[in-house]
Amino acid sequence: MKGMGGMTAPSLLWFRQDLRLADHPALVAAAAAGPVIPVYVLDDEGPGDWAIGGAQRWWLHGSLASLAKDLEALGSRLILRRGRSEAVLANLLEESGAERVHATKHGEPWWRAADAALGERIELHDGNHLAPLGSICTGGGKHYRIYGSFWKALQGSLPPEKPVPAPKKLTAPARWPKGDKLADWHLLPTKPDWASDFHGTPGEATAQNTVRAFAAKVGDYEAHRNLPAEEGTSGLSPHLHHGEVSPRAVWHAMAGHKDAEKFLRELAWRDFTDNLTLDLPDYADRNGRPAFDKMKWRKAPKELRAWQQGRTGYPIVDAGMRQLWQSGWMHNRVRMITASFLIKHLLIDWREGERWFWDTLVDADYGNNSVNWQWIAGSGVDANMWSRIMTPIGQSEKFAAADYIRRWVPELADLSDAHIHDPETNGVRPDNYPAPIIGHREARERALAAGRAIR
Repeated sequence: MKGMGGMTAPSLLWFRQDLRLADHPALVAAAAAGPVIPVYVLDDEGPGDWAIGGAQRWWLHGSLASLAKDLEALGSRLILRRGRSEAVLANLLEESGAERVHATKHGEPWWRAADAALGERIELHDGNHLAPLGSICTGGGKHYRIYGSFWKALQGSLPPEKPVPAPKKLTAPARWPKGDKLADWHLLPTKPDWASDFHGTPGEATAQNTVRAFAAKVGDYEAHRNLPAEEGTSGLSPHLHHGEVSPRAVWHAMAGHKDAEKFLRELAWRDFTDNLTLDLPDYADRNGRPAFDKMKWRKAPKELRAWQQGRTGYPIVDAGMRQLWQSGWMHNRVRMITASFLIKHLLIDWREGERWFWDTLVDADYGNNSVNWQWIAGSGVDANMWSRIMTPIGQSEKFAAADYIRRWVPELADLSDAHIHDPETNGVRPDNYPAPIIGHREARERALAAGRAIR
């Protein structure tokens, strides 16, 4: 449609967790309609208690800076605004004369609420999932709650559509609205700069390079993914979380390689968790199994703090928690070990750990984070049994974590492979490293008793 002066009215392109130009259907649609005004809204109001955490903010700063530079290369710019998304966008529509918002579909409850508030003014596009969000359903039209069943049903939609290239140019509007300066958002820590050693480099270019590098070794993923001392994982989780690369672009980069299925199943887990939270939007706060509402969680702030700081006396747990604090990321196998320890060894509510990960992980997805914590706790609709209690020392030995521990727990760096997993029992614990906060057998018996009490 024509706007003032006979010119085509612009469209707003609303970036959220899709901070890229390649394989961006909303961008393609906006560009085809005429002039485009790209906008990112820092919304700490809509998400409520789930406003993005400190580690995500660090990554977001770098990702927005990278996206702004890439847009400038197309003759465009990124408008930054702050506030409640639907109100900010409504104001921008009026200010700019734009008639429509183009955006990527998201599953988080606050984004869905904002989409609903915008009504007919927003046009949503698939782009952040392997299959259109909400499309993989049972015969009765419900979303799957068991991953195995979801994966089987997903096969009918695979392979996903091929990614579309980024446009070579964007048409600018006749007049640009004003925006904030990224530096004024203070997303980066300063005093102290706790993110100085954070894991990874934000931005679409880095994401694409990471995809190419991992494609060359994806066949080794199944054999090496559980070894924290090795570089066996893809390194893509922060890029996928912030949408610097699309899942279907990753799929097509990996699918032609031998023995890629294990990784592709893990990639599809992201679709599963987003679909699950469509039906259970408060899954991050509420037990999936009502029996767990009766669980007598311990209030143990000192033990919670010891876990957060990596001072539990269990080297593999402490290495993981220190890696998280220092790098904003943690190896996936160690995420399971540390989560199990908090929930079952310390009998502390899984939501305490979930919240800590939300604030300290650069890749903390709402769906992934809540579903994974409830899987470990046994409280989820698709979950591990409560009686499965990981043995930290056994896990550390099984997955050859000695060098991983040496890197993140330097007090133990001089211990041998035979002793480093359990310095207390081996009589070699240094004075500057804590004794175990609780014995494994004692913790296990207490956890099993707590589980029996809620049956």
